[in-house]
Amino acid sequence: MDAFTAGLLHRIRTTQSDLTRAREAGDDFLAEVEQAELDDLRRLAAEHGVEVGAASA
Repeated sequence: MDAFTAGLLHRIRTTQSDLTRAREAGDDFLAEVEQAELDDLRRLAAEHGVEVGAASA
């Protein structure tokens, strides 16, 4: 796995964790921000042929 792929998958996992924490805290604004970031990261992964399956579980 190259550095780009590893970094992207790490960012996806981190953002998913941050999104979960925001939802659990009831912070709707932060949850929206994290969801938008996650959507952007998944789009970026798709554009570069990075399989996100394991990272998005």
